[in-house]
Amino acid sequence: MDAKKRKKLEAKGWRVGSARDFLNLSDEEMALIELKISLGDTLQSKRKQKKMTQLELAKFLKSSQSRIAKMEAGDPSVSLDLLVKSLFSLGLSRRELSKVIS
Repeated sequence: MDAKKRKKLEAKGWRVGSARDFLNLSDEEMALIELKISLGDTLQSKRKQKKMTQLELAKFLKSSQSRIAKMEAGDPSVSLDLLVKSLFSLGLSRRELSKVIS
């Protein structure tokens, strides 16, 4: 957000902050959210690199298209092990995974 817009909002009594501030998230909770988002982005990138649709990936993983969409969006209902297993199924190496995590 640009400084001018921020000042305007604050002048009208609004507080400007982050989702972390609003939800009072700990460092660990933020790290988990960022990890899931990163893994989801990598899944989407790898899927597109292989020229697959969400539906094709779902069939490949014996899942549903909506589940793939949730995985790519970092939905909290998706487990880390499902994300990692799916990435490995698409050919992501451990070394590539370590780069995503770090």
